[in-house]
Amino acid sequence: MSKSEQASAGNKTEITLGVLEAVEENSAVTQRSVASELGIALGLTNAYLKRCIKKGLIKVNQIPPNRYAYYLTPKGFAEKSRLTAEYLSASFTFFRRARTQCEAILSECAGQGWRRVALIGDGDLAEIATLCAREFDLELVGVLGDAPAPSGRAGLPVAGDLDALGEFDVAVITDLENPQGAFERVRGRLPEARVLAPAMLRIRRTTSGENATRSGR
Repeated sequence: MSKSEQASAGNKTEITLGVLEAVEENSAVTQRSVASELGIALGLTNAYLKRCIKKGLIKVNQIPPNRYAYYLTPKGFAEKSRLTAEYLSASFTFFRRARTQCEAILSECAGQGWRRVALIGDGDLAEIATLCAREFDLELVGVLGDAPAPSGRAGLPVAGDLDALGEFDVAVITDLENPQGAFERVRGRLPEARVLAPAMLRIRRTTSGENATRSGR
């Protein structure tokens, strides 16, 4: 299974679990409130509810005036328990892999004397890297995100552009949404050897265009 397929499967599990939890908590829940709670489009919420009903996970009854009540079936309760275990297992596996790989990268930074570290990408991986950094004599200068965040990330400032981060010795890619884009965004600012990334992100360090140029030499 490719990385994109794994991400898609994880999103489906999370959304399905969210729908089942919302119905369990409130049988009078509306599709709009579920969409708002899960942060997804109303149409997508409708599609997942219909899928759960078709699979026999949710039963729906119409109640006046023109409203619906949703209930988890015994099969729905069993599926919710299964998905919860699957989701927690996947989350733990991700955390364990991310922590191991971040520790290896930060250890390399410390060994090379690259003390000032910038995290390129806001999110869960940046938080894990921040936790790991406490074990090393390093200074995290901040996190590069899509936009500045006044509240910061795990006590670090979040900047919207590289210049706002100031000077740093090494960049660590922590963008889960578009790691390759984050890598391209920072390469050129530092020697490529100082742009590091966890192996789980599968960064390509040579583009097809560069390959063609090299092969034509």
